[in-house]
Amino acid sequence: MGQKTLSANAASSSSQEALQSSASGVGLNVVLVHGSFVDASSWSKVVALLQAQQYNALAVQIPLTSLADDIAVTRQALASISGPTILVGHSYAGMVITNAGTNVSNLIGLVYAAAYAPEQGESHNDLTAKFTPAPISKHVIPSYRSGFRWVDPPAFPADFIQDVPLPVARVLAVSQKPFAPLCFSTPSGAPAWKQVPSWYLVSKNDRTINPDLERFMAKRIGATTIEIASSHASPVSHPEDVFQLIQAASRKR
Repeated sequence: MGQKTLSANAASSSSQEALQSSASGVGLNVVLVHGSFVDASSWSKVVALLQAQQYNALAVQIPLTSLADDIAVTRQALASISGPTILVGHSYAGMVITNAGTNVSNLIGLVYAAAYAPEQGESHNDLTAKFTPAPISKHVIPSYRSGFRWVDPPAFPADFIQDVPLPVARVLAVSQKPFAPLCFSTPSGAPAWKQVPSWYLVSKNDRTINPDLERFMAKRIGATTIEIASSHASPVSHPEDVFQLIQAASRKR
């Protein structure tokens, strides 16, 4: 599959054209899935932008207990709505949407925001091993929850979300959601990106996923791709860019 590049300016232009219609999102569902170290509230700014354009937005709370559990919850969310749907994943949630979106008849597109996009049989850990580990890898440690891991809070601001005010990053650091190791070690099933078109946002300043790994995955799945100067946590620090890419995807229906 051939990769298509959409400049950030082009995405913005497409978004502005769509914004001229006061009902650009009517009849379209957008299901958003959070990654590890955060919860569904990480989508709050993106959800507000979507709702302002009358998209039916749903931010799923996944348990981060295993990849299978996270896929199951996301599939339940997808089954709860009808009509054309775009499925969006950030970070680890790329693993989730790649699997949860398979054979969903009303799914029209996938949007990956600095997210893992596996081939069948690949795990999160397999993909991470393809490139030099990102700085955050040195700071993933056991959390307060037995058997679960998280980012050492003092390292969180610099390695996860270095482009928001430090007081904001510190709050996120101590409210992060721990994950079970099974989330990262379980291999993917058949990927939904082989069934529907994909869009990918590369975070050029990512210290959680190597940006070169993001570029590799985006190219491999043939995604329409933009790159922005963002930390890993683009839904929090650059919600407008994420929103614009979702709108660009929605205009292809």
